[in-house]
Amino acid sequence: MRIRILFVGKTARGPVADLLSEYVDRTQRFATIELVVVPEAVGADPSRQRETESTRLIAALQPGERVIVLDETGVQLSTVAFANRIGTWRDQGVRQLAILVGGAYGLNDAVRQRADLVLGLSSMTFPHQLVRVILAEQLYRAFTVLNRLPYHH
Repeated sequence: MRIRILFVGKTARGPVADLLSEYVDRTQRFATIELVVVPEAVGADPSRQRETESTRLIAALQPGERVIVLDETGVQLSTVAFANRIGTWRDQGVRQLAILVGGAYGLNDAVRQRADLVLGLSSMTFPHQLVRVILAEQLYRAFTVLNRLPYHH
């Protein structure tokens, strides 16, 4: 399976980038992971920034990709349920998965409507930089669950 994670804006240097890289590298043994940066809409009011960034994310999708959108309104799954969803898609022959992570002002309805799964990581609010690490770790954990490895206990 090939997984493209589309982020709005670059990942900050330092610990966030280091942890993101660590979990992506770990996950590469199970799936090909590609990180795609979609430019932030700088200097716009929050509403316009959200619309511009959402349009850019949709434009960056490739034909045939199954799409997960991270959004605070999304369904919250346990790690095992998340792993099972990925495993089901994999077993159904889904070869490409795109995971969209919006910027500081979130995503518009068009992005949520395009999603095969709108996923909420928590009812808490996290910095969008930190979400990158949480997502990468959960992907790694999901693949260890699917492969019956002891990481998830």
